Amino acid sequence: MAGTGAVGLMALFVVDLLNYYYISHLHDPSLTAAIAFATSLNYVQNSVALGLSIGLGAATGRLIGARRHARARKIASAFLCLMVTVTLVLGVTTAVLAHPLLVLLGARGEALAQATRFMHMTSPTLTLVCLGMALSSMLRAVGAAGQAMRVTLSGAFCTALMDPLLIFGLHLGLEGAAISTILARLVMALSGFLNLRSHDLLEWPSRRFLPVAARIVGAIALPAIATNLATPCGNLFVMHAMARFGLNAVSGQAVIDRLMPVAFAFVFALTGSVGPIMAQNLGAGLIGRVREAFLCTLKLTALCVCIAWLVFFLCQNLILVQFQVQGAGIGLVRLFCDWVVASYMFVGLLFVSNTAFNNLGRPLFSTAFNWGRATLGTIPFVSIGAAYGPKGVMLGQALGVVLVGSAAMLTALGVINSLARHPEKWRGSSSPASSRRTGQEGKI
Repeated sequence: MAGTGAVGLMALFVVDLLNYYYISHLHDPSLTAAIAFATSLNYVQNSVALGLSIGLGAATGRLIGARRHARARKIASAFLCLMVTVTLVLGVTTAVLAHPLLVLLGARGEALAQATRFMHMTSPTLTLVCLGMALSSMLRAVGAAGQAMRVTLSGAFCTALMDPLLIFGLHLGLEGAAISTILARLVMALSGFLNLRSHDLLEWPSRRFLPVAARIVGAIALPAIATNLATPCGNLFVMHAMARFGLNAVSGQAVIDRLMPVAFAFVFALTGSVGPIMAQNLGAGLIGRVREAFLCTLKLTALCVCIAWLVFFLCQNLILVQFQVQGAGIGLVRLFCDWVVASYMFVGLLFVSNTAFNNLGRPLFSTAFNWGRATLGTIPFVSIGAAYGPKGVMLGQALGVVLVGSAAMLTALGVINSLARHPEKWRGSSSPASSRRTGQEGKI
């Protein structure tokens, strides 16, 4: 699950990275800044789509696990109908308000005009990317990890083929990148339907099940949306602060924002995959194994960050050349590759801790820490750092996540220790005796 999840996530991130890479080779700072501003808003939209897909996948998986396949099909089909409506309204509304939103973000001049045009084209197709995510999540709910991976890979392959053709072959520039994004989203949605067809999880939605689906899936999706919105909202503030220092600073920050998720895709997938392991061992009363899974995930995260740090340090000149980084952006990329990349160890601590909170009965802790990072862990530090230039903005953001990530890890360990001291709180285990009886079954 972690392996296929990492590949699938990396494919989504690579789509964004390829768009930026090709646009950077047009040697126009206003275009690279425009796509940076536009995709900052897209990240907020995608967080809503991700939260909806998490809710749908979790609700579907629970019903299938309870051998209620027919009900899972009805709930999933009804919620897909609701999801299409919600994301269509959100996408169109964002397109209509794109210009004032981008102005608030700090976009000006030609970069503002280009970013607005990009949003007008791509934002209404939010429904397609949400469908792709949701159908992939449903495939994971039935254990079809390989098919779920193929859904996201199809979008990446489409972008890899269409971007150079539209941007360079037909000389469409940023409009070509927008068209490529739309086509990739369409391919993902179609691939999702084709791969899910053999699992008998879709039917014509029943109006009677719409409120039922909204209640069941919404109970999971709404907290997931609230949690996932925190990071892109915090990034919007960082982008606004960076915009004060010119287009080259924005472009340098954009390069880092696109390389980072590709480099740490395994960490993101790992935190998603370890959750069921924690939950199952908690249900079996094996609190020692819960702690072991948590600590093991921290070690793997640290290893991944160390490897990424070495690669970024050695490849920083290649990054500068390949992405045509100029002016203030050069100093930002070098600072990130030399030192700031290490701060993503604490981003990993936050993600692993959030996974523990979500699977140990403390989901509100996850929401609180994510929003704590986006507000108290970002705004004051970035505001103070901005007085020292674009590098100060980056260092301020890094310092904030060090503090929040450390606090989240200590809190997660406290939750695990609390469960060890109070065995009556173990979910799925009514007594120590039942824990012993199910111990062997619960091991994973």
